[in-house]
Amino acid sequence: MDANMMWIALVSIMTAGFVITIGSIAVEIAEGWAVRQALQSMAQQPDEAPNIRSTLFVSMAFLESCAIYCLLISMILIFANPFWNYAIQIAQAAA
Repeated sequence: MDANMMWIALVSIMTAGFVITIGSIAVEIAEGWAVRQALQSMAQQPDEAPNIRSTLFVSMAFLESCAIYCLLISMILIFANPFWNYAIQIAQAAA
């Protein structure tokens, strides 16, 4: 394996791990904060609990989509990296 291709593989795998780690941690912190606030609001205003619950579910879906985008980016970096074609072209030109 050429040195350029090894570096691209190494950086891609490390970046994918970083993206999924930071993306997951940030989303989980935000979801925990949203649930805490929703439960506090439901405890203070029990009559509004159905409205708060439905708003919570919609906001949780939006927050979880951020984690799904992080997973998508990491999968692209690992399996469909656009830099691989560049590295292969350079390796073929050098050979």
